[in-house]
Amino acid sequence: MSSKSKKTFMKREKDIELMLIKAVKNVGGLALKFVSPGYAGMPDRLLLIAKGKIAFVEVKAPHKKPRPLQLVRHKELERLGFKVYVLDDEKQIGGIINAIQST
Repeated sequence: MSSKSKKTFMKREKDIELMLIKAVKNVGGLALKFVSPGYAGMPDRLLLIAKGKIAFVEVKAPHKKPRPLQLVRHKELERLGFKVYVLDDEKQIGGIINAIQST
């Protein structure tokens, strides 16, 4: 199978991100695009779920990992008590939402 053929079967980062937004909406929450001008490396989405549940999600293409600066930002947020998740497979979405709801 050529590399071009493989790409057609792989989900893109944007596809996974759209699935996350829909799944969070289905549980009554918001998956807001998080933009922080002047402070690079912050996660892509801020998830707000019922009963004051908040978490950050870094969305990556399948099998891709966060960049070093992104990992630094994740650790900063975790030190402040926030949950940070890295999502690179649509199958992780339900588990992430469940984890946020159970905190």
